[in-house]
Amino acid sequence: MTSRQRLLLLSDPEHLWQEALAAGLVGRSKEPLNCETPAPLLGTDVTPTDRFFRRNHFPIPELDAATWQLEIHGLVRRPLTLGLDELNQFGSESIEAVLECAGNGRTQFSPLPEGERWGLGAVSSAKWTGVRLADVLARAEILPQAREVIFRGADRGTVQELPETIAFERSLRVDEAMQAGALLATGMNGQPLPARHGYPVRLVVPGRYAVASVKWLTEIVVTDQKFEGFFQANHYVYEWQRDGASVREPVGVPRVRAMITSPAAGDELARGTIFTVRGLAWSGAAPVTRVEVSLDGGAWRDARLAGTPGRHGWQQWELPDAQAGASAATTIRARATDQAGRTQSESEPPEWNRLGYGGNFIHEVTVRLR
Repeated sequence: MTSRQRLLLLSDPEHLWQEALAAGLVGRSKEPLNCETPAPLLGTDVTPTDRFFRRNHFPIPELDAATWQLEIHGLVRRPLTLGLDELNQFGSESIEAVLECAGNGRTQFSPLPEGERWGLGAVSSAKWTGVRLADVLARAEILPQAREVIFRGADRGTVQELPETIAFERSLRVDEAMQAGALLATGMNGQPLPARHGYPVRLVVPGRYAVASVKWLTEIVVTDQKFEGFFQANHYVYEWQRDGASVREPVGVPRVRAMITSPAAGDELARGTIFTVRGLAWSGAAPVTRVEVSLDGGAWRDARLAGTPGRHGWQQWELPDAQAGASAATTIRARATDQAGRTQSESEPPEWNRLGYGGNFIHEVTVRLR
């Protein structure tokens, strides 16, 4: 297979769709490719690369590492054009970071908002390796009047609301770009970044919803203007009706959430058996400090937190002595609290918003009893 043939295969919608389904993912749309990861397949510290959820807005572009370039320009003293070898000369570091689509959990809102019909699997964690964004921007020397940094991917297409073709692009404030610990990632879970996840280079912004982590990155523009691109100002914003007016707020830090990974919905257990409930929890604001589990509407019990996750990784947890009831089914619920005091509340569930973002409802799993 030639290099060109390989690039075509790696961006072929049918190939990518079948690849995702074979890995056990739940397909939501083939073009653009959107698939979520069932909770039992999320892994422990990191999600296996082939099972990492897919979220795209446009077709996957065909990019060749040999000819790829990253342009950094705008309000900088030293505009840069970097090939992959030149980028790698900045050094390398790795972080574990959770990426979660802001629309994860959208189907739990009622009425159902607009957008991809995500269950709870539009989230995964990986070990990302690459160059610190701050180091590259420091080399370019951002000018004092700069306000935002725009990140533009090679993926392009049309959206219903606009007549012209647009690129996928997002921005960060200058201080966020310099201080968020973002990477220009070239590796994922110890291997080169796959085409489906942004090859050859993607932005990874830990502690932010995944929309900030622009894939197939080819351009960085520093500006003194507020960025009003489609995926910044029209989509990926909370939108509520308040006192007859529409109120908007950009999505940013992922809300705290616990997920049950075992047992899975529909599993079967013997009545009265003692079993272990396991799961994962995360928050963009601060480390998770508490996970609680309730069975069949009973009192909340503290789960045991396992391991020591990185600042932006997720927290494993388990409740080893759960007991199945005597009826035909048992319902398990889990909720998390982070160090910033944010918690999943029964009395104050996520507020409905037009695009269904931030749906960190308390996770509930029902298992059958025999």
